[in-house]
Amino acid sequence: MEQNSPLLRKFLTLGRITAEQVKAKQKDAGSIAELISICSGMDGKELAEHCLDLFRVPFFDLNEFDIDSVPKELVKEKLIRQHHILPLSRKGRKLYVAASDPTDYGALENFEFSTGLQCEVVVVDYRILEKKIDSLFDATSGLSMSEEEFSEFSSLETEDTQAPTSQQDEEKDDAPIIVYINKILMDAIKKGASDLHFEPYEHKYRIRFRIDGILHEMASPPVTLSNRLSARIKVMSRLDIAEKRKPQDGRIKLKISDKKSIDFRVSTLPTMWGEKIVMRILDSSSAMLGIDVLGYEAEQKQLYLDALNQPQGMILVTGPTGSGKTVSLYTGLNILNKPETNISTAEDPVEINLEGINQVQINTKADMTFANALRAFLRQDPDVVMVGEIRDLETAEISIKAAQTGHLVLSTLHTNSAPETLTRLLNMGVPAYNVASSVSLIIAQRLARRLCPKCKQPETLPREELLRQGFKEVDLDKVTLFAPNGCDHCTDGYKGRVGIYEVVKITPEIAQVIMRGGNSLEIAEMAQKAGFANLRTSGLRKAAAGVSSLSEINRVTSF
Repeated sequence: MEQNSPLLRKFLTLGRITAEQVKAKQKDAGSIAELISICSGMDGKELAEHCLDLFRVPFFDLNEFDIDSVPKELVKEKLIRQHHILPLSRKGRKLYVAASDPTDYGALENFEFSTGLQCEVVVVDYRILEKKIDSLFDATSGLSMSEEEFSEFSSLETEDTQAPTSQQDEEKDDAPIIVYINKILMDAIKKGASDLHFEPYEHKYRIRFRIDGILHEMASPPVTLSNRLSARIKVMSRLDIAEKRKPQDGRIKLKISDKKSIDFRVSTLPTMWGEKIVMRILDSSSAMLGIDVLGYEAEQKQLYLDALNQPQGMILVTGPTGSGKTVSLYTGLNILNKPETNISTAEDPVEINLEGINQVQINTKADMTFANALRAFLRQDPDVVMVGEIRDLETAEISIKAAQTGHLVLSTLHTNSAPETLTRLLNMGVPAYNVASSVSLIIAQRLARRLCPKCKQPETLPREELLRQGFKEVDLDKVTLFAPNGCDHCTDGYKGRVGIYEVVKITPEIAQVIMRGGNSLEIAEMAQKAGFANLRTSGLRKAAAGVSSLSEINRVTSF
């Protein structure tokens, strides 16, 4: 994104945006136009109309444009996506192009150099521009087709392949699959998916994306391609393509641009009709989001920051698989990641790579267990230790000893709530006095889908129903509920996810309940008396604030 854009400078000069806003929001924007829109509060059409007034560039409504008429053979997809410019039509030596930033002269020069044509620019709404570009190159448009159509589609993608040696012939045969898999991966990233499922059945093969926590079927390629699809993914993951009887785990690194790459964690599983493959998308930028965007309430955020600033103690993050525990932990590690702090982590697997942190991959075959890694860490002069998961008594005991001897320890457990985390440690065999003296903070969490701000609609429920759901009588007048609707900007009325948290600090009163062997119900009651909101209460607050819907909160929290 060109920060020296005349368009950006113009809006700074006019005082419509500030340099501080630009610096704070530039990571959230994919283009100059989107950055200005975020900072100024203008929508895409308003911004385009301002460009018309400021630079005397014609405005064009892309809603009326037939995307199939784009001369995309003139300009490569990479150039179109890189510069956010869409070729519209060619007339003689002129190429008419749509841009949200008509002052991006460097991009226009690249188009002219690539095509040998003179570019005439019209200004458009950046949101519609991105949608049109996506629809032009949308991977899902080619994901469901017959085997004959598939071969034809592939030959078009590889028509410039040179001819060949026997090895090149073999690669040419696989080129359709290569193109297809690459398009699926790119489409998953673009749609914000967290997981991809490749599933073979007797008469069908389906590909599903998990978007905002919900699985959606995206494609159904010919079942006859099952083995070729799994073989290609295994090659990319550096797995044994001949081994089809045992589960395997691998990793793919996909380079998106010169500055960004995305990792995929790959797991294969033999089933009756072939190998099911699940790919988890690991985006290291998620750890850089910062604590402010994760959804913590003000008092919960402060409790987490206070615990991170302690020289010793144990912070435990708990919740089911896919509840965002890793992002919460890495956000904390990112806050602690300073030149004067020695941080070591033991993970299985290492999901996000962070520079400045010593990350160890657990390998049980080589006897590199969590417990052995922890023992080694304690001989490495650590300040902060992160254990991917406490699974057994040995790991729990070493972690607690580390927390008691001047180290800050972060880890996860698979339990449903903060009080149950404490009783789980006790049930593992950890003495109550060790739990009470070492654990400083517990975060239980879930991920709920965010309502789309563009299409959410008010929802009215009777007072009796609100009380039954768990809202308090005194708060009813402040409750404004919204329901999902659905539009072009979201998936089923939701866009993105937000964390719901139960953050419990181990107070002296809670420690006494632990010491006398109290159960999770007693601990929960004491936590409530101390003013710590449980998951249900935190979820209802998100619903009352219009961040998520009540139905979504009911889906992810106990009711």
